[in-house]
Amino acid sequence: MAAPATGAAKLPPLPAHWTHRVELGLTDQPGGAKALHKSIPKLRFRYQYLAGGVNTGDGWRTWNENGTFVDRYIGETEKNHLVPVFSYYMIRQSLPGSGDTDEPHAVLSNLRNPSTMKAWLGDIRAFLKHAGRFPDTTVVLQVEPDMWGYGEQAANGDDAATVQVSQVGSLAGLAQRVVKLRDQLAPNVLLAYHASGWGTGVDISIQNPSLSDTTKLGRKAGRYYRSLHARFDLTFTDWSDRDAGFKQDQYGAGPEAWWDGADRKRAVRFLDAYSHRARQRVAVWQIPLGNTMLDDTWGRYRDNHVQWLLGKHSRKHLRTLAKAGAVAFLFGGGADGTTSADTDGGYFRRRANHYYGKPLRLP
Repeated sequence: MAAPATGAAKLPPLPAHWTHRVELGLTDQPGGAKALHKSIPKLRFRYQYLAGGVNTGDGWRTWNENGTFVDRYIGETEKNHLVPVFSYYMIRQSLPGSGDTDEPHAVLSNLRNPSTMKAWLGDIRAFLKHAGRFPDTTVVLQVEPDMWGYGEQAANGDDAATVQVSQVGSLAGLAQRVVKLRDQLAPNVLLAYHASGWGTGVDISIQNPSLSDTTKLGRKAGRYYRSLHARFDLTFTDWSDRDAGFKQDQYGAGPEAWWDGADRKRAVRFLDAYSHRARQRVAVWQIPLGNTMLDDTWGRYRDNHVQWLLGKHSRKHLRTLAKAGAVAFLFGGGADGTTSADTDGGYFRRRANHYYGKPLRLP
């Protein structure tokens, strides 16, 4: 593992109510909290998407009566000694951009649409009102993965204030409004920004920049976050949301689908440079659950992320990542057919329980 670029530089503060150890989490559907807690008693997080679009009639507020999907998920999670995490993914699926196959164009167009953004602001307000009904429960809300990355690519001079957003002026204005609403309606909610590894215009996992260039890219991403002038509590990022075997079988990818030592070094270097420049601790999210003992069939695709993070020699990997600013690792595939904790032969649950037998203390 390459050492973090910033060496012994002081790490950003931990989010409020955070533990002082590296934590793990898992995607988990409604109704699964009791079984999840039983299978991994010390697991910290379970997460769930909120999706469907803000003006389509299919968004999360329609999933249960009176928008109580959030209340039910939080209540079930708290009862089983876990922390609920929501990934708020609404702008891409909202009208009129949902039918646009050019995803960056669709997202940016929706951000400029007055009626869409009025509905979006009403929807995020509704979430915060529901979450605020649990004032003594810590809730984590990851706000719009991918959206910030598309905005970063569209920005001038790494400045979010140059990206137009209706109702609030710019992406910086949107971030400031979300923080203000959280402060007013749900102080128990930890807000998470999402830093995309490709937001700078260079995808570090595909284009393979040098370590020195990766450091520059991480700092560039951190400058963009700071241009929001809005204090999120932590940052989420993702490495790959699909198993390597899934990419090869379903998309025809070659050996580049598998992360190797050079990819790991770049991931650590980017995370470290971003964390120190943005002054944010980072959770890596939606990590694929495959392992190399599987047979590359539907739901049982191979990958090596879990083994690298929780298998043999993983302790030194986690220690290096924690020194770079990482505080948590949340696992779950991002597409139907990817490996789950129910189809991986029990590997994730075994290794997660082994890790929690002696969890790593954060620096």
